[in-house]
Amino acid sequence: MEVALVLVVVMLFILFKSIVVVRQGHEYTVESFGRFTRSLTPGLHILMPIVETVGARLNRMEQVIDVPSQEVITKDNAMVTVDGVLFFQIQDAVNAAYQVRDLHTAILNLIMTNIRTVIGGMEIDELLSQRDAINHKLLSVVDEATIPWGVKVTRVEIKDITPPRDLIDSMARQMKAEREKRANILDAEGFRQSEILKAEGEKQAAILAAEGKREAAFREAEARERSAEAEANATKMVSDAIGQGNVQALNYFLGQKYIEALQGIVTSPNQKLLLMPLDTANVMGSIAGVAEIAKEVFAGKDTVNTAASFKCPPAMSMDKATLVKKHK
Repeated sequence: MEVALVLVVVMLFILFKSIVVVRQGHEYTVESFGRFTRSLTPGLHILMPIVETVGARLNRMEQVIDVPSQEVITKDNAMVTVDGVLFFQIQDAVNAAYQVRDLHTAILNLIMTNIRTVIGGMEIDELLSQRDAINHKLLSVVDEATIPWGVKVTRVEIKDITPPRDLIDSMARQMKAEREKRANILDAEGFRQSEILKAEGEKQAAILAAEGKREAAFREAEARERSAEAEANATKMVSDAIGQGNVQALNYFLGQKYIEALQGIVTSPNQKLLLMPLDTANVMGSIAGVAEIAKEVFAGKDTVNTAASFKCPPAMSMDKATLVKKHK
């Protein structure tokens, strides 16, 4: 009974070991006396007891490897610290299990070596400005190297590139100087444009002012010409009227001139003496005297009598005027 019980236990243990369940996203290899025979896909599988065993248990899902920080010397002899991350997926479980001993360690060393190679051939300015180009170059190199291992490298990313502290300070000073240079250039350009626009504005203002003065002078000359023409026409009309025997025209002409002369005397600025007639009615008498002279002329009298009959206007007589002193 004891032997039978032991045999049953052994048989159950062997049967239990012969049943293999593969989870989704994984793949197992089966070995027969140490030699690969087949692979197991996700699901339930039964192996031949004692003859078949599970060899390698591989994860077919996409995996990530964190690349540790390492110091790299660039092409221009600058020491930088670089770290990154790599994503890969097993495409061929058999090659991944039997073509390389430790897949993760092999991929990690491969990516670290290629990071030193790629970054060592670039200058510090290229590293900071062309990170996408670095990622693409690393991806192509590492993916090609892992093809015999049945691995597909899907992505390589450089997480951080850290230059030394003194180099960072130098780059900061350089950037500050470059920005100050650009600011000074922009200020100079702005001042130059401002001066040009100001000069153009002054030029246009001078041109417009000159054109305005020219137009004003032209208008003033035209006005004076028309005024003189009107005066000439008025004088001609008075002369024609006198020639035709119209004495009233001469009276009107002389009276108007007399009134204008009096207005000029009264409204003259900076005057200290003001001459005014005592009797304004005498103005009309003077005009009437002038009219009598004209009648005598038209009547054909002697010139001597005409001169004798002329009377001085009262406004010009000193005994009929008052001197008014006006002190400023």
